[in-house]
Amino acid sequence: MSRFLNTHIANRKITTLVENRTTYNADYTELNIYETHAYAEKVALKFDYPVIASMLSGKKIMHIDGIPSFDFFPGESVVMPTNKEMVIDFPLASKNTPTQCLALGIDSEKINEVACRFNERVAIESENKNWNIDSNASHLTNNRDVNILIERLVHTFTNNCQSKDVLLDLMIQELIVRLLQTKAKNSILHDFNGIFSDTRIGMVVKYIKDNLTDKNITVDFLANKAYMSTSHFHKKFKNTLGISPIDYLNTEKIKFAKKLIKQNKKLLISEVAFKSGFNSVSYFNRQFKKLEMMTPQQFKLSI
Repeated sequence: MSRFLNTHIANRKITTLVENRTTYNADYTELNIYETHAYAEKVALKFDYPVIASMLSGKKIMHIDGIPSFDFFPGESVVMPTNKEMVIDFPLASKNTPTQCLALGIDSEKINEVACRFNERVAIESENKNWNIDSNASHLTNNRDVNILIERLVHTFTNNCQSKDVLLDLMIQELIVRLLQTKAKNSILHDFNGIFSDTRIGMVVKYIKDNLTDKNITVDFLANKAYMSTSHFHKKFKNTLGISPIDYLNTEKIKFAKKLIKQNKKLLISEVAFKSGFNSVSYFNRQFKKLEMMTPQQFKLSI
């Protein structure tokens, strides 16, 4: 991200040491880059439009009503509804190592327009058709797709070109969809109160969690459980959660496999594979490396 901030740093003016603000405007959206060069506590901030705040450098401690206080690091984002206040501490900010954060504001009508189209694509009859990002605050960590998009947005905002507004419009639409998918995914996967268990996608997710080690689960089988054709089920599942059914199934199985390895390092990799619901050790190894960027054996040795 730092290489895309060079243009910004070269042109911005510092008028205050705490939350010095530089603003870039475009159709439907506004980018604010904040820099804090001194220790500070209890700095309150809110916007009259929905905002995606993303850390660039340093560390903040965030206090948001409805969410336990948390440390905010680069690579993490927070989605803030309209007029929702965040109170911020800057424990590490200094003149030589400023804390940098961006706040990307998006017009509510634009969000509603994209959200309506998203809901039309993911709705199954009357199910899952009311997703929106301007309803409550959420803290996103390790969301690679969102981070890549934000990086591209900063680059486009800070470098003028003839097609700037067109590019930003397309990226903003994609960002809204990614955030909606993230919200749907988090809500359905962490549905501790059973709110989504009576929806077909929610029911399938619950079935996968409850029967994770079953070697006979296939996309056809899950589509049957959802009373949908395989192609229709695959499309609705991926549109809603941003991940295909088989990729989600494999992700959950690999999580279970990692837990097994941590609990018992004496288990052979083949035993871990079969206990995690894989029929093939080679397929297990490929999926593990794809998701964890290392082999199961390397993970075992790293513990």
